[in-house]
Amino acid sequence: MGSACLLASAGAHADATLDKIKQRGKVTIGVLVNGGPLGSIDPNTQQLTGWNPELARALAKGLGVEADLVQVQTATRVQFLQAGKVDLLIASMELNPERAETLGYAPTPFYRVGGTAAVRKGSGITKWEDLRGKPVCVSQGSSFAKPLANEYGAQVQGYKSSSDSLLALKGGNCVAAVHDSTLIHPLLRGNPEWAQYSAPIATEVLPALSVVWTRKGEADTIAAVDKVVQDWHRTGWLIATEKRVGIEPANPLLPELQARFKAGS
Repeated sequence: MGSACLLASAGAHADATLDKIKQRGKVTIGVLVNGGPLGSIDPNTQQLTGWNPELARALAKGLGVEADLVQVQTATRVQFLQAGKVDLLIASMELNPERAETLGYAPTPFYRVGGTAAVRKGSGITKWEDLRGKPVCVSQGSSFAKPLANEYGAQVQGYKSSSDSLLALKGGNCVAAVHDSTLIHPLLRGNPEWAQYSAPIATEVLPALSVVWTRKGEADTIAAVDKVVQDWHRTGWLIATEKRVGIEPANPLLPELQARFKAGS
């Protein structure tokens, strides 16, 4: 698909980051762990589990080094990358023009996701336009904030994390909490704590590609990471991992890209 062929924001010159990663035998990857199948902390082992951590560990393996996972927050993940606290980001941060202006990224996406609204049952909210003039909770730094405010007239309230945003929804501070569909749908599905909530809006706001982020101009790192991501598609590893960690519904982008890379295009 055309959107999968976006060019990486990389300069023509080589970068030193990949050499440093190889020399120390370790890559530091910032991951967003906000509960649910995208990322959680195992209460027994205190290990990071879920989609983002699994992708990060698999990326390190593909690069031939160990993984050093660093938890990041939505509001600070870009600063962590730009300040050199992490080498890469796999942090539920979708591709958009503003981010591509300041960061580099591997051009092959590993997912596509948009925003879904969790609302209390009986709220009368059935479409995005119903949020006009009403308070809506998001995470600070969320890409959904701008379209919710500009296109649908919502009164957007930013919280430090998705957990804080969802707690604000439960506390009646907003009529909806909008986050990645991969977070909202598993949260509401069969969870007794959320039995009084649903995701009634059929469409997603701002569906976009999920990519691995680097610093601007790191051409060697981008090329190495992109090769690993392409292998994930070619082997079907992403589809298998999606099912194993419980992300539903199945993402239609993944079969498309698997077929493309298996065909060698």
